[in-house]
Amino acid sequence: MAFLKILDHSGNRIPASMLTGTFEGAGTGRRLNTWGMSTSGPNASIFGSLSTLRSRSRELTRNNPLASGAIDSFVSNLIGSGISPRWQLDDIELKKQIQELWADSTEEIDAAGLTDFYGLEAMVAHSVIESGEVLVRFRPRLPEYGYAVPLQLQILEADHLDESFNTVLSNGNEVRMGIEFNKIGQKVAYHLFREHPGEFYHIKTNDRVRIPASEILHIGRPLRPGQIRYRPWLSSVIVRLHELDQYQDAELVRKKSAAMFGGFITELPGDDTEFTPLGKVVKKDTSNRDIVALEPGTFPILPPGMDVKFSEPADVGGNYEKWIKQELRSIARGIGITYEQLTGDLSGVNYSSIRAGLIEFRRLCIMLQKQLLSFQFCGPVARRWLDTAVMSGALTIPSFRKNRRRYYRIKWRPDGFAWVDPEKDQKAEQMAVRNGFKSRSQVVAELGHDIEMLDAEIAEDNKRTDKLDLVFDSDPRKTAKTGTSQTTSETNLSEDNSDEQNDSLKTD
Repeated sequence: MAFLKILDHSGNRIPASMLTGTFEGAGTGRRLNTWGMSTSGPNASIFGSLSTLRSRSRELTRNNPLASGAIDSFVSNLIGSGISPRWQLDDIELKKQIQELWADSTEEIDAAGLTDFYGLEAMVAHSVIESGEVLVRFRPRLPEYGYAVPLQLQILEADHLDESFNTVLSNGNEVRMGIEFNKIGQKVAYHLFREHPGEFYHIKTNDRVRIPASEILHIGRPLRPGQIRYRPWLSSVIVRLHELDQYQDAELVRKKSAAMFGGFITELPGDDTEFTPLGKVVKKDTSNRDIVALEPGTFPILPPGMDVKFSEPADVGGNYEKWIKQELRSIARGIGITYEQLTGDLSGVNYSSIRAGLIEFRRLCIMLQKQLLSFQFCGPVARRWLDTAVMSGALTIPSFRKNRRRYYRIKWRPDGFAWVDPEKDQKAEQMAVRNGFKSRSQVVAELGHDIEMLDAEIAEDNKRTDKLDLVFDSDPRKTAKTGTSQTTSETNLSEDNSDEQNDSLKTD
């Protein structure tokens, strides 16, 4: 066998001992000689596994309450009531017009007619977590359909995009895992099955159709550079969830089987006399043995040669709960949620511990809201919707073509996260604003609201209460923080200041 000689800058051969890795994790001894040796690329590593991972992840979601609850918890925190847009425009009237038209469109943007835009956000998030990826297709509509903006969205499962389809087209473009790339590596088209390949009602041959990339949003969470297909988020815990489910099911069956037997009657050797033991024989078992019904409060006399042994099934042991909790913590960590969210178990949790755990989880949610959902789904949809609204005449913006980027400036606002003790958080926010560490606009934005809309509502409320001559404790213009009238407080303050001035004059 020939060995490669590696030389230093002087031409001398470098000893093999210096080339040997010094990291224990890179060792190739008996314990590690076959572990983690794959050097597959980001797409090769998932090529043969994606369909199976997706199927097993869905199976867990269908039949495993932990998996189903974990995904629901993740989606509810990511989406809530919806991640809504706030156009960053100086023209208040135009901004109001756009926001109102958007509100009208959200009700009819789903091509399936099942939900609104924010429901589609939840469906996209659920599909990305469960299946790893999801496809959204833009569906332009004719004006006579009567939509506020003639555009709808069609949600497609990732199964429509065949990961086994790889070829080189006559135009020189390459198709990799169903996605067509041009010569400079840009996505130009998606080759999709007309129908879901897992359905049974295909009337015609389920051939592929080429859809331009401009008409498709391919949404998923890339974890490696160059990755073009995405794995389910349950991938690292699929086996653990499945085997834990099997173990718990087996334990349940064992308990159930043991509970069916109250006891067993045995015949002792040495007496062949036939008796009816302990009472009346009520039926036979599957082996044609007699089964005796026992009644409470009786003192039966055992016939000669008979003995009774009661069923005493073994318990699971005192370490069962600790072990199962450790397994569930590992599963929760693998999914990305907290143990309490996975199980609903709040025993042993206090205010500080659950808050500390939620802070890290919510930072993850904020990252995914911004880098995944807003960037890959919400933003492209809003830009396409705005283009369609202007082209269809639903919106009139004379300078739109020249200043399109200005009208694309949108801040996507998810719901604010509610804490366990809102009073403490409100006081903390108040201190931050008063000390100049935060603006009021920032606080309002973090709560998921728009500062301009909020101020308009407050002004409208004040105008209405003034007109009706109403005074509420919540109105700081008329009521002090202590609940007293502002007029009385100002009078007392004025009198106090007058007394201080008189005292000062007397002293002089």
